Amino acid sequence: MNITIYDVAREANVSMATVSRVVNGNPNVKPATRKKVMEVIDRLGYRPNAVARGLASKKTTTVGVIIPDISSPFFAELARGIEDIATMYKYNIILSNSDQNIEKELHLLNTMLGKQVDGIVFMGGNVKAEHVEEFKKSPVPIVLAGSIEETGEIPSVNIDYQQATFDAVSAFIEKGHKEIAFVIGPHHEPINRDKKLEGYKRALSDAGIDYREELVVEGDYTYDSGLEAIERIIELETKPTAILVGSDEMALGVVHGAFDRGYNVPEDFEVISSDNTRLTHMVRPQLTTIVQPLYDIGAVAMRLLTKYMNKESVDENIVVLPHRIEHRNSTK
Repeated sequence: MNITIYDVAREANVSMATVSRVVNGNPNVKPATRKKVMEVIDRLGYRPNAVARGLASKKTTTVGVIIPDISSPFFAELARGIEDIATMYKYNIILSNSDQNIEKELHLLNTMLGKQVDGIVFMGGNVKAEHVEEFKKSPVPIVLAGSIEETGEIPSVNIDYQQATFDAVSAFIEKGHKEIAFVIGPHHEPINRDKKLEGYKRALSDAGIDYREELVVEGDYTYDSGLEAIERIIELETKPTAILVGSDEMALGVVHGAFDRGYNVPEDFEVISSDNTRLTHMVRPQLTTIVQPLYDIGAVAMRLLTKYMNKESVDENIVVLPHRIEHRNSTK
């Protein structure tokens, strides 16, 4: 049998309004009365009805988080940053995996709104016009985390992916490399097509190195696609001496695939990865990597969302966090 606020009020011999004030931390309750009500709440095991409270306040203190794949170390680290800040601001999280399927993403968006969430953090590699149209119609604020939206109309938190790629390729060039391969994520995603690939091309152009299309190998962020990519690279007539890889999981595939074919890293191929997830420490040699502050991207996105949800002033809705290159043993 569910214990209601009426049961607590009757047992404590106070009004339901008094019980509500105690539960919600209202200071306008006498200490003796608060103590008596809390004792009854503990004895009866009363739990406030969050749905009813949400209907009354028009706030559910719940945030929806739509994430491509929670099993990915990249997105897991982002989600941890979101969850920690949500807890700090006393919000609960509803987490859903979208598998980066647009129909599922839009379905989850509407499902979250149907559950009366107060806001949504969205993560996806390919934010299209259909997404933006739905985001604009949303009755609650939406913030993107680690996701590019080309119009700049939707609040977002990222790093400068083009500059990060430029910096990594430039680091190779400074060491004398001229044949530099790029194992990149799916070309249809703006973050790869418009940001990372352009950074790669710009670094080559600035150094007077010709762009060779065959040195750019498309993967899907997975370990297996890294294995496939290194197979294609090894078969090239003029092999690269350095490889930039667009995700840590693909980078593990590249390194292991190279070893399986009798090559060594960094002696035959120097390798730089892209995310600095824990995977970069778990492979030998440990990976030199672009350090994305993944936890901070999630945390800042959630904090930005709390500002919108609570009608606080927002100085900048497009937030770009700093990156750096962490040199380890996959480069000389």
